[in-house]
Amino acid sequence: MSASSAPKNPFVPTDPLGLDELLSPEDLAVRDTVRAWATDRVLPHIAQWYEAGELPGIRELARELGSIGALGMSLTGYGCAGASAVQYGLACLELEAADSGIRSLVSVQGSLAMYAIWKYGSEEQKQRWLPGMAAGELIGCFGLTEPDVGSDPAAMRTHAKREGSDWILNGRKMWITNGSAASVAVVWAQTDEGIRGFAVPTDTPGFSAPEIKHKWSLRASVTSELVMDDVRLPADAVLPGVTGLKGPLGCLSHARYGIVWGAMGAARASFEAALDYARTREQFGRPIGGFQLTQAKLADMALELHKGILLAHHLGRRMDAGTLRPEQISFGKLNNVREAIDICRTARTVLGANGISLEYPVMRHATNLESVLTYEGTVEMHQLVLGKALTGLDAFR
Repeated sequence: MSASSAPKNPFVPTDPLGLDELLSPEDLAVRDTVRAWATDRVLPHIAQWYEAGELPGIRELARELGSIGALGMSLTGYGCAGASAVQYGLACLELEAADSGIRSLVSVQGSLAMYAIWKYGSEEQKQRWLPGMAAGELIGCFGLTEPDVGSDPAAMRTHAKREGSDWILNGRKMWITNGSAASVAVVWAQTDEGIRGFAVPTDTPGFSAPEIKHKWSLRASVTSELVMDDVRLPADAVLPGVTGLKGPLGCLSHARYGIVWGAMGAARASFEAALDYARTREQFGRPIGGFQLTQAKLADMALELHKGILLAHHLGRRMDAGTLRPEQISFGKLNNVREAIDICRTARTVLGANGISLEYPVMRHATNLESVLTYEGTVEMHQLVLGKALTGLDAFR
C-alpha cells in the first residue's frame, strides 16, 4: 500500500472501532449535552457524596436533568423530549460514566415511573403527573420488589381491596430508588382482578418511605422502603391500561434497555482511568503501560467495552425500529453488566493500591455495578430467559 492510499483516519484509543461514525449529529448533540452536565454537576462532587452515603440536592439535580430533556426523554408528549432509543441509551451511558446512582435516578424516573403512567395511565393521570415529572419538578418511584419477594413478582404480598368506590392499599416494597424524595409512587399490588398498578401521591395518609441506610453500593442514591398502611385511594388512582404482570414487566424491559448502555458508561470510566494511569505510573524505570501484561489487560478491557457499546447500539436501533424483543434486552443486560464488572476489576489491578481510593472512580463503579448486576433481573433470571428462548423449555418452575 502506498503512502497516498493509506487510511487517513487515525486510530483513536477512546473509540478504537470508530463507533462515533454510527451516530447522527443529533445523537452526538444529545451525548455531548449529557456528558457536559455530568462533568460539571456530578464529577466534582461524586466521591464526597459516595463517601457520605447521600445524594444531596436531589430535587435540584432532577430539575436540571429536566431542563436538558433527560427525564422520560424517549417518551412523546406531556413535555417529554421524544428522543430516539439510541439517544436515550447514550444519555444513560454518560450518566453512569459519572455514577450508577445518577443513572438510576433518571432510569427510575423515566423508564419506570413515567413510562408506567405514559403507557398504562388515563389521560387525566398523564396530564396530572407527566409534565411535572418531565421537568423534574416532581420525582417518581416504582414499587415492585418486596422484602420477601424479588425475582418472583407474581408472589407479591402487597394488596389492594375495593371499599365502595375507593381502594385500600396495604403492603411493603423494598430497595426503591427515589422513594424518600418522590411525589408519586407507582405501586403494583394484588387485587381480586389480578395485579394492578396505582399512582399513589406520597402525601396520602398511611404512606411512608423511610430511607435505607448502611449501603455499600449505590451510596450516592436515594434508596427507600415503601410502607402502605391502609392507604385509601380514589378509584382514579388505578392505572386503567393494564392488568397482570405484563404491566410491570413491560416497564422493566424499558429500564433494562437503559442499563445495557449505562453499564458501559461505568466500564468506560474505569477503563479510561486505567489507561491514563498506565501511561504515567512508572515502575522499574518506565510507565507500566509499556509492559506486556498491562497492555494485555488494556487490550482485553477495550475489546469488551466496545463490543458492549456496539451491542447496545444494535439493540437501540432495534428498539427504534419496533423490533426489539425482551429476550434480546436480557442478552444485552446479562452481557454488558457482567463484562462491565470484569472491566472494573481488571482496571483496579492496573491501578494497584490506588484502585481502592476514591480519588479514582474504579472501586466506586465496581461496587455500584454489584447492585446493577442484581436489580432489573439477576444474572440467573436473564440466563433463564435466554435458556427458555433457546430451548423452548421453561426452567422457571
